[in-house]
Amino acid sequence: MNRSKQTGMAKKTIVVFLVSLALASLHLAQAQQPKKVPRIGHLTPVSLSAMASRYEAFRQGLRELSYVEGKNIVIDWRSGDGKLDRLPALAAGLVRLKVDVIVTAGPAATRAAKEATSTIPIVMAQDPDPVGNGFVASLARPGGNITGLSTLAPELSGKRVEILREVVPKLSRVAVLGTSTDPGYAQVIRELELAAKAFGVKLQYLDVLDSKELETAFRVASKGGADGVLVLTSPVFTSQQRQLAEIAVKNHLPTIFSDARYVEAGGLMTYGVSFLDLDRRAAVYVDKILKGAKPADLPVEQPTKFEFIINLRAAKQIGLTIPPNVLARADKVIK
Repeated sequence: MNRSKQTGMAKKTIVVFLVSLALASLHLAQAQQPKKVPRIGHLTPVSLSAMASRYEAFRQGLRELSYVEGKNIVIDWRSGDGKLDRLPALAAGLVRLKVDVIVTAGPAATRAAKEATSTIPIVMAQDPDPVGNGFVASLARPGGNITGLSTLAPELSGKRVEILREVVPKLSRVAVLGTSTDPGYAQVIRELELAAKAFGVKLQYLDVLDSKELETAFRVASKGGADGVLVLTSPVFTSQQRQLAEIAVKNHLPTIFSDARYVEAGGLMTYGVSFLDLDRRAAVYVDKILKGAKPADLPVEQPTKFEFIINLRAAKQIGLTIPPNVLARADKVIK
């Protein structure tokens, strides 16, 4: 082999070696580059302590999908501590952090997030009327950057009137405690009106805008001749579970709530969706979005798990006997 051919082969060998070395360095650099950790913003109108069990359910849902907070996922928790006017600023703060997804606990938080961004995906952990509230175009095709879970609260309110009527046979007047500024309130009231008319029950609406008004609201209900009380979902009430339960017992008014935590705190009854189940299922939406799914293509799901819980201790305190057929239908009886 002549000298020129040897020199040419040597040059080719050097080129191949250098290309291989460059590719190996590139692969090594890519392998050493840290993988981006997803960042989730969680926005709620109430205090974090009041919602501790629900937030743990969300974490559990994430763990079931192999996400562990502080290891391969970061969650920025933001709470309005019962003050709705704080939510817009908190939502804007999450947008500035460039979180990958915002999870909202209730319609007030969802509205704040919606106004803060039209691009970051938003997952509703719960909402009584996503279409009516203007968050999605339809349950099947959300159409924007928002999707998640519906609580079907309007329909359930009528069922609560029915249960109260079974527990209080001579039920003729029901005081309804709610917060008129809460999104979805009007839809719930419309459904309540239909149920009350069907059962021949009159409704007395008590608008509670601040937790300091709870004692007054029950006094007004008692003086107004209410035979029972129906407490709607409201950020104003969420951090006052024990207080609400105690006030209801003190006024000897049979009261039905929308959340199991009120009954666990001493309230009489609850009938509604399992919020723990909804929070756990919200994690599924987060996982799908992080893997590339668009909120517009993810249908809003409705609740699949419901709870009817009765507290017999509370019933005894107000001198109420729960009919056996009602007790038999309860998912849980606190004795």
